Amino acid sequence: MDRNDLLQAAPPVTRGPVSRRQILSAAGALMLLPVFPRLASAASVLAVRTWPAQEYTRVTLELDSELKAEHFTLESPHRMVVDIEGLRLSPALESLVRDVKPNDPYIASLRVGQNRPGVVRIVIDLKQAVAPQVFTLKPVGDYKYRLVLDLYPLIAQDPLIAFLKEQPNFSDDDPLAKVLEGLGQGPSSTPSLPAPSKTPATPQITRKANRQRTLTIAIDAGHGGEDPGAVGKGGTYEKDVVLAIAKKVKAKVDATPGMRGYLTRDGDYFVPLHVRVEKARRVKSDLFISIHADAFIRPTAGGSSVYILSERGASSTSARWMAKKENASDLIGGANLGSENKQIAKLLLDLSTSAQIKDSKQIAQVLLSQLESVYRLHKPQIEYAGFAVLRSPDVPSVLVETAFISNPKEERLLKSSKYQDRFATAIHKGTQQYFASNPHLARAD
Repeated sequence: MDRNDLLQAAPPVTRGPVSRRQILSAAGALMLLPVFPRLASAASVLAVRTWPAQEYTRVTLELDSELKAEHFTLESPHRMVVDIEGLRLSPALESLVRDVKPNDPYIASLRVGQNRPGVVRIVIDLKQAVAPQVFTLKPVGDYKYRLVLDLYPLIAQDPLIAFLKEQPNFSDDDPLAKVLEGLGQGPSSTPSLPAPSKTPATPQITRKANRQRTLTIAIDAGHGGEDPGAVGKGGTYEKDVVLAIAKKVKAKVDATPGMRGYLTRDGDYFVPLHVRVEKARRVKSDLFISIHADAFIRPTAGGSSVYILSERGASSTSARWMAKKENASDLIGGANLGSENKQIAKLLLDLSTSAQIKDSKQIAQVLLSQLESVYRLHKPQIEYAGFAVLRSPDVPSVLVETAFISNPKEERLLKSSKYQDRFATAIHKGTQQYFASNPHLARAD
């Protein structure tokens, strides 16, 4: 079949000779059918967006009503076909063709056509085989109905292997490479991301006595992609400033002997909350730091805060409100909350331990004092709340609210490279201080 013919192709209709009796019978049946009013118009496409990333590419269609979509994939060459019912071609929909980026890892090109009345067909020419996820989202926040096409690689890249390959001096002698050997995987293989175990994993690492262990710091830039996070009065997106700060933290960590940083996202794309947690666990992180830019209903609220997970409710009304807002990220960002993902998220919740919270409290206190030295604090003490992104059973985890993006003055600071660097310096110094005060954590067993 010709590439463009695929747009117009429709399911075959079986036809045969029709008798006079069949015609009269059909006509009589039609007279008995109730009369329904004709639909006023097809659904409207409000916006189209693409979010290319190495992990996956997302295509989003925002609509004024919920629609049904069916999809299938083809090989030789690799293509994905999506049929959307109740839709007509429009300039907004056709703009999706121009929205494809040349450096997209998964999409080579994209075509849109009217396959048949009331059905629009999207044909995506792929650069590699994919395992697509197609789902719809109800209106939330500023979004109306959304149809989401997530294009994941058919063979998922293991976060640990991808992380190791990024290291400039990666070799089979790397301590984390020994983890792969203990799992029966070579450094060059690509196993899929496993579901979390019910007990914290014990790395099978063989080390020399008194050998300095390289510490891995997971740095999580909040929000991303479909989820902008809080938006300042000047139009600044939280997702942008926290990614800039996270990258600066990583650079400082990487420049510190015995430490290396790992970003849970390194670009403008969305990562579900439980995936952020599991990625940090998968790369054997010693610490997880989630970076955000606060927002509140009062524009005068300001200062830095540090949160840890609470087992017994929030430490304040504002902390409870903040956790509820951050936990809504999956709904806004558009996570496919299927039964499997819900089970994984619940498992992580059940695995949260008092030991992890105790360690988290220690690092939070150190970070709070460092942030006070570069700016000012919103409150002089650590805050507690039920943040989903902090629910790791075996990794000390903290959430840093650098400043209030809802405060016009602090929005300007957050946009400033100078203050981004100050916040990054405080987080880095706090991390160093924490491990210096706990030398047993920085040494091989």
